[in-house]
Amino acid sequence: MHDAADSLAETYALGPGPWTMTPVTRGALGQIWKLSGNGSSWAVKELLFGCDETQVGREAALRDAAADLGIVSPRLHTDRHGAHVCRPGSSGGSSVKLYDWVEGTTADASDPGILDWFGRTMALLHQAGDGTVETPGDWYERCPDDADWEDVLKKVRDAGLPWAEELGRFVATSAPQLAHWVTPSAPGGLVTSHLDLQPQNVLVGPDGPVLLDWDNAGPVSAEREFARAVFVWSGGNEVNADAARRLTRAYRGAGGRAVVTGPESFSMLFATALNYIHVQAETAVDPAVTAAQREFAGEQVVTCLRDVPDLAAVSLLVAALDV
Repeated sequence: MHDAADSLAETYALGPGPWTMTPVTRGALGQIWKLSGNGSSWAVKELLFGCDETQVGREAALRDAAADLGIVSPRLHTDRHGAHVCRPGSSGGSSVKLYDWVEGTTADASDPGILDWFGRTMALLHQAGDGTVETPGDWYERCPDDADWEDVLKKVRDAGLPWAEELGRFVATSAPQLAHWVTPSAPGGLVTSHLDLQPQNVLVGPDGPVLLDWDNAGPVSAEREFARAVFVWSGGNEVNADAARRLTRAYRGAGGRAVVTGPESFSMLFATALNYIHVQAETAVDPAVTAAQREFAGEQVVTCLRDVPDLAAVSLLVAALDV
């Protein structure tokens, strides 16, 4: 990756090398690389499935508004032409974004101090993004129907993938139960927010927690993002009622207004879980992507099928919040 590193350094005017790029981790949307040289490091996100420049602009605007309220996150740098995303080197290559490099460890959701920080941070995010007039995307508001599931299930079975029957059981049981609660949001109570608030997207460094991965930033029901975040940060299907209450108190104390009213508040949680499994199953049998991308997608399906949100756990969480 020597040529790619030099090209990036030139595109972002980082100075003379030598420059190196090493792979760090792979996410659903892209590959993270560490670009190093001259005693400094940056995080490079390679976007593997294309780039929506309007979405990148939304990410940058929310990140900056949140920073003004004290939320710490890596800066999204602009290149020498002022763009937040570029294609260094060949015009046929992947789009990339450049961020500050952050050292730290993944946030421990069982740490009371981290729960307090996260509750406050979510409240500030909802303040930063208050008053949006945009409509939430289908990823957060709708989910695959019966025909969509049957189509992908047939492809997976025809491909002989080892998890085909596990997917089939999910399609016949859990999928319709969760889909029942997936509905479009009401017009009120919408904010522009992060949309992927999970412990894996928080690193704790020497100066405290840092919120990462703002790629999905966009309009959402504050109630639904709040409900999804409380579920994720309080143990998921292994509900930790004390953690849920603590996070909620911190959110309220910082001015957060969203309230869980019942299972319907978890529509975003259910929609994103269903859509993610469906799109990864589709990718796992897509001949147009690389073998590595198909393999990654299949692994994601298996992992997610074994951690699907459970309606019984959601009911326990609703009761714990005294709704």
